Amino acid sequence: MAFENIDNLPINWAEHEDIGMKLYEKFGDDFTESKIYRVRFTELIEYVLEISNFIGKREECTEPHLEQIQAKWVYEWRDNQ
Repeated sequence: MAFENIDNLPINWAEHEDIGMKLYEKFGDDFTESKIYRVRFTELIEYVLEISNFIGKREECTEPHLEQIQAKWVYEWRDNQ
């Protein structure tokens, strides 16, 4: 398998860091650290499902996944400040 377009490989709920990076790419600095931590999980689910190469299903989502995604999104935001 060639990795010509590695940024578009399918991702699912367990790939927290990849999801966090995609969310930062989408929202940039519109969400600060405190705003990211105030995002409701119901909204976060929708943000994740909107990622173009995300293949996970809503039914597969768990609270621990969402907590990890939120934390990785914050780490990505911090890395870019």
